[in-house]
Amino acid sequence: MTVGEMLVATVPMARTLNLEFLETTADRAVVRLPDQADYHNHVGGPHAGAMFTLAESASGAIVIAAFGDQMSRAVPLAVSAEIGYKKLAMGEVTATATLGRPAAEVVAELDEGKRPEFPVAIEIRRADGAVTAEMTVVWTLRPNS
Repeated sequence: MTVGEMLVATVPMARTLNLEFLETTADRAVVRLPDQADYHNHVGGPHAGAMFTLAESASGAIVIAAFGDQMSRAVPLAVSAEIGYKKLAMGEVTATATLGRPAAEVVAELDEGKRPEFPVAIEIRRADGAVTAEMTVVWTLRPNS
């Protein structure tokens, strides 16, 4: 099962919004929100809440891809999130997430008994390539104890 398939199977919001996980690697995650009238805002584009969920889901996908081998000893948790809406989003939108710190550095902190935090940067783009939103989610790996 791929990371995307696992997230669709276990995260109800990903299923509800019909998110499409196009790429899920330790280097980047790409997730698309199809154009769906049920999730439009008052101007006919994707609702801000749907875009937030899209970006947060992309961040979660890269976290699982990068740190899935650490799940037996730590739980990934979102600590905070900040989003900026830049341009009007219309039609389908795609979120691309990248880690803000090298995964090896985060795992080294976990090895030292720390609870590492790391940012994930996400850009949301329209089909024409214009950036409609930017988001940062700070994640932690909470050691199991």
